[in-house]
Formats: sequence, C-alpha cells, structure tokens
Amino acid sequence: MSLVLHNFFRSSASVRVRAALQLKGLTYTHVSYTLRQGEHRSPTYLSLNPQGLVPALQLEDSTVVAQSLAIIEYLDEVYPKPLLLPSDPLDRAWVRGLVHSIASDIHPLNNLRVLQYLGQELDVIEAGVTTWFRHWVAESFTALERQLADDPRRGQFCYGDSPGLADICLFAQMANNRRFEVDMTPYPTLATINTNCLELPAFVDALPESHPHAG
Repeated sequence: MSLVLHNFFRSSASVRVRAALQLKGLTYTHVSYTLRQGEHRSPTYLSLNPQGLVPALQLEDSTVVAQSLAIIEYLDEVYPKPLLLPSDPLDRAWVRGLVHSIASDIHPLNNLRVLQYLGQELDVIEAGVTTWFRHWVAESFTALERQLADDPRRGQFCYGDSPGLADICLFAQMANNRRFEVDMTPYPTLATINTNCLELPAFVDALPESHPHAG
C-alpha cells in the first residue's frame, strides 16, 4: 500500500502536504472529499480521522497522521531528503515562527468553516466575508514582509536558496489569496518568494487547479 492523502483540492492545508510530498519525491494516492457537501464528516472518514478535517495522511501500515504541519514534520523526519526545516535549532525556531504566522494566525480565521459561519450563521454578506479574509491576511503579511525583507537568512526562499516549510505555507496561503484577490503590492518580498516557488514543478503540481479532482 502506498501513502494515501485524504484531501480536498482547494484546501490550503492540503496544498501544503501535497507540496511537501512532491518536494520529497514521494508517491501517493489521492482520496478526495468535497467539503461544502460535508463528505469529510462521513462515518467512513471520521473512523480514519475523528477530527473530521483534511488533510490526513494514511501510511503504508494504515496508520493515519492528521494536521498538515504534523504530517509535514513527520515526513521530514522519516524522509529527510530534502530537509524542509533547518538543522540548526535557532534557525529552525525562526522558520517555525514564520510558519505559524501563517498556519496559526491567518489560516484558522480564514478557513472554510469560519467563512461559512460568517455567511450562514451571522448573515455576513459576501463583500463582508471578503473584507474579513483580506484583513487577517494583511495583519500577518505586513509583519512577515518586514521580517523577511532584510533578513540575511532569506535567499530565493524564506530560508536560503532551497524551499522549505515556510515557503510551503506561504505558497498555500497565496493560492487562497488569489481567490479573494488580495493585493500583493505591499508585500514584494513575499510575492517574489511565491514566484520562485511557482518555478518548481513540485509546487505547480500542488496547486488546487493541478489536482486530479479539481472542479
């Protein structure tokens, strides 16, 4: 049995894991779920992942690892080439700080569950949901731009000249940003890093529109 990725084509957390798998050259099989139809809440999926969230990675022995960052760090430990986190503890902490500024600060406020709740339960109109999304991106991207613009640890990517976990998270967030037409003019450093990611097939193949079940 190969690795099985339970995911949704547009989920930015799923994009992260797809990019990590492809950067490491790992073969995997897709199982797709349509979140708006609640397929991730089915008894079958909940028996695999009681959290009822995507992505989840099913290993060769059928063990399931949930949560995108936990999955990627697991992959980095088991398949360490190429490394997605620096080996130096201080640099690794710095990169994790970048990661969590996106995965912990932006994503929880802008994921589908929250956006649906705003619209369906709080009667926020579509324009208001878009304003909400853009606001929380700006809150973190403004700080990230300052942090990365002049830091000597930045190269073509967030850390050096090889893509890593921070780039994966930035790239996945940028895929969401495009749907909400976020203006990237204030963030030239972040835009350049994302452009560098898009020059690599592993990232292009992880895009929502590249997913075999996109639609």
